[in-house]
Amino acid sequence: MANGVDSAESVRLKPYSAQAVFSNRNPWIERTLRKMTVREKVGQMIVAKVDAVYKNDDGPQFQLISRLAAEGKIGGIMFLKGDVQSAALLANRFQEVSNVPLLVSADMEKGVAMRLDGATQFSPAMAISAAGNPALARRMAEIIAREARAVGIQQNYAPTVDLNSNPANPVINTRSFGDRIPLVNAMSAAMIDGLQSNGVAATAKHFPGHGDVTVDSHLALPVLEGDRRRLENYELKPFRSAIAHGVHSIMVGHLAVPRLTGTMEPASLSKKIVTGLLRRELGFQGLIVTDALNMKALENGLTPGQVAVRAVQAGNDILLFPEDPEQIFDAVCAAVEKGEISERQIDHSVRRILQMKHWLGLDRQKLVDLSRLNERVGTPANKRVAEQIAEESLTLIRDRNRSLPLRFPQNGRLVNIILNDRPGQKVGGEFADTLRSRYNVTSMRLTPRSKPEFFQRASKAVSNASAVILTTGIQAWSKSEPSRFTQLQFDFVRSLPRMAPAGTPILFISFGTPYILDAFPEIGSALCAYSETDQTEAAILKALNGQLVPRGSLPVSLEGARP
Repeated sequence: MANGVDSAESVRLKPYSAQAVFSNRNPWIERTLRKMTVREKVGQMIVAKVDAVYKNDDGPQFQLISRLAAEGKIGGIMFLKGDVQSAALLANRFQEVSNVPLLVSADMEKGVAMRLDGATQFSPAMAISAAGNPALARRMAEIIAREARAVGIQQNYAPTVDLNSNPANPVINTRSFGDRIPLVNAMSAAMIDGLQSNGVAATAKHFPGHGDVTVDSHLALPVLEGDRRRLENYELKPFRSAIAHGVHSIMVGHLAVPRLTGTMEPASLSKKIVTGLLRRELGFQGLIVTDALNMKALENGLTPGQVAVRAVQAGNDILLFPEDPEQIFDAVCAAVEKGEISERQIDHSVRRILQMKHWLGLDRQKLVDLSRLNERVGTPANKRVAEQIAEESLTLIRDRNRSLPLRFPQNGRLVNIILNDRPGQKVGGEFADTLRSRYNVTSMRLTPRSKPEFFQRASKAVSNASAVILTTGIQAWSKSEPSRFTQLQFDFVRSLPRMAPAGTPILFISFGTPYILDAFPEIGSALCAYSETDQTEAAILKALNGQLVPRGSLPVSLEGARP
């Protein structure tokens, strides 16, 4: 197969605002639209999931996606987990068999490495805000865009502009830039700039706001309780800002907004939300994308086909991630044939999709150069930016006991307690290995299944410790619904200062949400890294030995944030 020419550089067009992109009536757009049958138009609205793992052409996934692309039953693909080489190869292969270029996308909130091994791994959005530097956020987005285009991806389902005002939020949390409107707007704008100035469409999500909920929409239907006044003053502001900043796409969430709609229907299926509020009132001209259609928030007695029809009727342009793309293709085609959906509405959506593809340069070059992946993806220069973010985002929540830098006798013993809220978690393991390479360390993992005698052994280890580091990777935490911790776990953590010898440094490190650090004020020194990556581990080690002073600023409100 001949290598393509990476088109990322050819699409660095300005202006890149939604108004400029989606008012374009280029001849290719209009000619392509006129040639399409109704069924081919419907296919443009469907984005199918693809595991980015290539073994051979005989695999069932490869055969299915190749056929759907060749038959015009999908207009794009969304990459899930895999590797850089496979993704680029698959992108080219599927593009080759598709008559109309495919829009290739992925959820890359934390970089291409969030999906593809071999790319640059970045910290989550809350860490970006903690670093407090929009220029650094933009630089990260530029790298994400360039790596994405190198592997054939043109749309990123990021940034997450939800305001995480509810500490009990189980699904957004560190994916949010925080709970402060100016900060979230500034960081979102920087990400949008970095992505779209480098040829990748940004997607603000999850409209009309997923931050003030207590249910994961992957598992059930969350409810946003705010009325219109509350939404105008809070949730909608980051979306208005993103629209004003020219974001190309907005993802609508699967959450009920009963005080806005009068029903418990998900926002993604509500014409009042999608067409009335987003399209007409907020004046958004770009692509409207559903959240993934396989999520359990949509399981309300409707078939997948009925969900897809309702989503189109609501005004969505793209139907994302159905379990069975062909099933929803048939359902939407049937609805158009019955007059339940007008062909005019389909035309409006498909024109926007084609306008996006034209702006991305896919009508001129849709293949990527497989021979240049190593020089463009996961480079040392890109990783240095990830390291800078990890270092600048490291946040000292409090240090009443002056535990940083960590000081204890050279022959002393460091006890590392790894605290998990679910059995089988591996978070903290790599950091424990790193500590063992530097210190005389005893590591113990405490889970809800740990028996009393194990806690007794941990207590004995702490009573003989020269220093104690408690780590956790919990992503969501609420005092009112305190995860899955057992009483033994609670009691152990709260009694740590009494167990350890007087004057022993005790440091609580979160590799996830900062909210958990607020729940255990007994631990006088607390540090948040927001995620466990090679870069954050290296930054923490520097902080432990005094090479780095944590200077991150907490992007959310905590009661006990008293350095």
